[in-house]
Amino acid sequence: MSWFVSWGVLALSGLLEAVWATALSRSHGLTRLWPSLLFAAAVTLSMAGLALAMRTIPVGTAYAVWVGIGAATTVGYAMATGAEPASLVRIALIAGLIACVVGLKLTEAPGAH
Repeated sequence: MSWFVSWGVLALSGLLEAVWATALSRSHGLTRLWPSLLFAAAVTLSMAGLALAMRTIPVGTAYAVWVGIGAATTVGYAMATGAEPASLVRIALIAGLIACVVGLKLTEAPGAH
């Protein structure tokens, strides 16, 4: 798999992490059918994509990027929908999280795995 495809798969897998986290919350402990099914599908695809991306991206970097994308997207979605309060401090902290993930990518050693 090419470098570009690996990073695309990893980014999509990070977004799916936000989907499964939100669906899990809405499933009320896996007692509601549709959110539970969405959770199961999204978590499966998210983990499969992470595993696939780790074939060419070092584990530490891949995992941090996956979690960072998932966390930032989950919190951003929750703030946008009013499920969680939005504030400049929270937005700045999310931006800091994203900056740290980008920093990990930028400092990755060439050919590291």
